[in-house]
Amino acid sequence: MQKSAKLELTWVGKYDDKVIEPRILMEDTEKSYGDPSSENMLIHGDNLIALQALQQDYAGRITCIYIDPPYNTGSAFEYYDDNLEHSIWLSLMKQRLVLLRELLNDEGFLCCHIDDSESHYVKVLLDEIFGRSNYLTTLYVRVRYPDKTLKSDMDFHKEIEQVLVYRKGFGATPNFDYDDVGFEKFIYEVQETGEGKKLEIGGKRVVVFESNEYKIIKKAAGDEYGLKEIWATGTILDGNSSGRFFRDYLIGRYENDGYGVLYKVYGIGDDRYDYRYFTGPKRAGATKGKYYQGVPVDQLESETVQRKKPIGGFYDLAGNFGNCRHEGGVEFRSGKKPEALIEMIIRYFSNKGDWVLDSFLGSGSTIATAHKMGRKWIGVELGNHAYTLCKVRMDNVINGDKTGISTDYNWEGGGGYHFYELAPSLLVRNDKLPIYQINPSYTFEMLCEAICKIEGFRYKPQDVFHGHSSEKRFIHITTEFINAEYIKSLSARLAEGQSFLIYGTKIQSDMVLPDNIEVKKIPKDLLEKCDFESEVQ
Repeated sequence: MQKSAKLELTWVGKYDDKVIEPRILMEDTEKSYGDPSSENMLIHGDNLIALQALQQDYAGRITCIYIDPPYNTGSAFEYYDDNLEHSIWLSLMKQRLVLLRELLNDEGFLCCHIDDSESHYVKVLLDEIFGRSNYLTTLYVRVRYPDKTLKSDMDFHKEIEQVLVYRKGFGATPNFDYDDVGFEKFIYEVQETGEGKKLEIGGKRVVVFESNEYKIIKKAAGDEYGLKEIWATGTILDGNSSGRFFRDYLIGRYENDGYGVLYKVYGIGDDRYDYRYFTGPKRAGATKGKYYQGVPVDQLESETVQRKKPIGGFYDLAGNFGNCRHEGGVEFRSGKKPEALIEMIIRYFSNKGDWVLDSFLGSGSTIATAHKMGRKWIGVELGNHAYTLCKVRMDNVINGDKTGISTDYNWEGGGGYHFYELAPSLLVRNDKLPIYQINPSYTFEMLCEAICKIEGFRYKPQDVFHGHSSEKRFIHITTEFINAEYIKSLSARLAEGQSFLIYGTKIQSDMVLPDNIEVKKIPKDLLEKCDFESEVQ
């Protein structure tokens, strides 16, 4: 009998993951645009390899990830092969979602746009990767009007798409919208007409007034000194200190105090008063009561009281989808997302100056919107439209694009980005022998940077050091012959407590190494670190 198991989605090839080579990123300065001090990144290349390449510098730094992956619908997008066999699609998504989660900071969110062809499967997959407790909600988005058909022979109309929202971990809190509410609900006043009876209940000082010792007056208009009447029932009994006090200490008190009494409880609440009034049941058989709350202290300095609005679950953006074809000055049929949708997501799940990432960039809607909203961004796109759509659109945005959300954000242009290509694989197979060799297109500097990235060192050439992983751990890379004399000369550069990792192509075999020196061989020891067979498409 199987004693332990976990709830999971399984498919052919689920556990066949390989460690992807973390390629170096090479800036194409001719394609970079705008302010050179910008940190924004537009990356052309396979997003799986790019996400791995970003791990060293960006793990734990991204606040909002929006992805709009191929839906696996059985049809072909103009730019995407969207007809992937189901198991392949799930494997494709799993590898990328694992890397995306690592890039999020602890306060970060992932928003996955999908339709019902795969939404149920990717929901279970996301539950596994992020933890079911970190699922927050599904936003349902109307993307086309009911009378807008995709094909005349369809039996069911594809009108609604979904955005699954996950947080990185407990405590991540979205931004909320607020309603400005006046003092109109603070319309009650309590007048004490008797001295009452002094007690201690639940560790608090309490005065109990009989029904003839107080009056509750409802005024014509509320003001900052008024009280708001709240029923102590339902979720209120667990949701705040007043509700819990009523639940724990006042329910059933009518047996001691009688019906219709008023409790003045000191040391509770967050308003201008150092007490709060509670009423018990009015008659035999009743159990409910009320309490009276003043305007919260942190809102008294304002003329209005703000009320948090929950984030909605349904957004009718059919008109925006229908009219976004020319946003950003580029067209992207069958999948372009309107800036209005992305604005809503970025506004709820990030703040100005935060990092936003989209690894299925499409026409660039995410980075265009993030740029106008003052966020830093990383966009990854595989196809040729990284040049023809994404770059063109971002150049337009920097030049002052007036479409999309530009009017709402008073966008007039500015900023910039750096354009990157993924380097080819560091190691390639020899044409004549079944062995790997250093890619002949690599310069020595590229070799050093690539090995640093693979080994987890930060590439920073200085003296004989090519990088470091800490203040005491360094790496050195060479194509010269490494022998005992070579090791001795390097050791002389180390201070007490420091250590070296040395990579070389030719190494003396019988060396006795000091405890603080480790030597590895290219390509043998690199082949053990990751998969060098992934192709940049």
